[in-house]
Amino acid sequence: MRALLILSLLSAGACVSKKKYTELETQLSATEGQLSTKSSEAMSLQQALAAEQANVTSLNSQIAALEARNTALLSDKSELDASVQQMQAALAELAARKSEADARLAEFQSLLAKFKTLIDAGQLEIKIVAGRMVLVLPTDILFGSGSAALSKEGKQAILDVASVLATIADREFQVEGHTDDVPISTEQFPSNWHLAAARAIGVVKTLEEGGVPVNRLSAASLAENRPVDTNKTKEGKAANRRIEIVVVPDLSQLPGYAELEKMAQ
Repeated sequence: MRALLILSLLSAGACVSKKKYTELETQLSATEGQLSTKSSEAMSLQQALAAEQANVTSLNSQIAALEARNTALLSDKSELDASVQQMQAALAELAARKSEADARLAEFQSLLAKFKTLIDAGQLEIKIVAGRMVLVLPTDILFGSGSAALSKEGKQAILDVASVLATIADREFQVEGHTDDVPISTEQFPSNWHLAAARAIGVVKTLEEGGVPVNRLSAASLAENRPVDTNKTKEGKAANRRIEIVVVPDLSQLPGYAELEKMAQ
């Protein structure tokens, strides 16, 4: 190649001496060497650039993966925070229910202690019925057969009950009259509904006499419709003839009452 270049110079009419020829040949050889070195360096740079580009692509993939993972973690954290809040709300509601249950248990035990004398005498029984505290008095102790007039002993028993109920603040009491299934049909009491109602009202009046505020009292008749025993035996009929004094729960103290009140409005 060098010879061709020198010959091209000669053909162009240039006068070149042997010494000059040698110098040119040396310079050309050096130039070719430099070109070869630059070419190698260029190739090395291209290879390095390709490697860097591959590295950048890999890093971009890693960054994208990390960003996706971060997004997933943030989503998981939001779900976890929501779950924690729900759990805390559930625990708070359970704590409120437990507090209410403890208060009702304490109230029940207090009633048992206050009515111990009447309970021991067989004149009174205290039960929990459908989540309500109920004082049960057999009507055979309170009334004569087919009558709504309290006996002397019955009136005293109701007055004894009233002395305790009057000390229970912020509670209402509903007196419920119950009969057995033997029908009654008299001028005064055309049905068991009338007899049970008259007996409940008589007990309400006596509780009022005993000091229970009248605005905390109510009367109801259930006749023979809620038996607690069979009506096929004498003992069962006696159990069904009863007066129940229900301690009405204060719904405003129950968990969820505020939400129910808002819904009603």
